[in-house]
Amino acid sequence: MGIAKSIVSIVESPTHPKLSELFRSLGIEEIKLNSMRKAISQIKTQAPDYIIAEFFYGYGNNYAGANISNLDVMLHSLQRYAPSAKVIVIVDKHEKKHIDKLQELFSIYAVVQHPAATKVEQLLTSGL
Repeated sequence: MGIAKSIVSIVESPTHPKLSELFRSLGIEEIKLNSMRKAISQIKTQAPDYIIAEFFYGYGNNYAGANISNLDVMLHSLQRYAPSAKVIVIVDKHEKKHIDKLQELFSIYAVVQHPAATKVEQLLTSGL
């Protein structure tokens, strides 16, 4: 039997695909959180194998121009606390044009456009 895999699933919106059953069927332990703050806390205490989260571009946001999206701070934390974690980013087709800016700064394992369930399953089964 292989090493058990874990995934931090950050669900910040109703558009995040429901993937818990998929993770269970693949034998991946899911840690489901509803905020980046909670995700960062979790990553600091236990580095996951995977992280899956939606990308939301910061159009005139409260990020004070320093960040591109909702993922920046968490991705910075990963560099220190879980550098080997594979990040899967789910993106809406209307925001996909902005993901390149994030990829210039951070290592992202995969970008998947909505609808994402089938593509996420393919990524996880090929990476196990």
